[in-house]
Amino acid sequence: DWKETEKTWPRGGNFIIGSHTDTAVLVYQAFNDEIADYALEHQRFTGCPVYNPKRMTWVKTNFLWMMYRCGFAQKDSNQKRVLGIWLKREAFDDILSKATFKGGSTRIQWDPDYSPRLGKLPYRRDIQLGLSNRTSFADGTDILFIEDVTN
Repeated sequence: DWKETEKTWPRGGNFIIGSHTDTAVLVYQAFNDEIADYALEHQRFTGCPVYNPKRMTWVKTNFLWMMYRCGFAQKDSNQKRVLGIWLKREAFDDILSKATFKGGSTRIQWDPDYSPRLGKLPYRRDIQLGLSNRTSFADGTDILFIEDVTN
């Protein structure tokens, strides 16, 4: 139950809240149908005609923040499918080590955390990572598994 789990989470500050194991970290991103279908079938993004690896792709570890951001996959046609992307832990750690607040191909941003009712939790902020030109993400090298978590 969310209320019990929430009691174990940090009360304030910047945190990475999400699902992980010793070897993997789950991040989320919303895509259009064509990119989502391709990624699910091929377990990578490279090769999809409409995927642009130069465009900044913002992944989130927090499912509720992802759902808020894409309007529960109802916001627009480019965000109607939410993919759960299991990144290798070493890839996630590498992304974090290269992330900057301004400029560069790997960006970090701290955004408000959200409750299950999608109300902002102003006392706690969660991570969002922007990836651009990260070949190992696009070609699947960083990825263990991609799944559709829209429904």
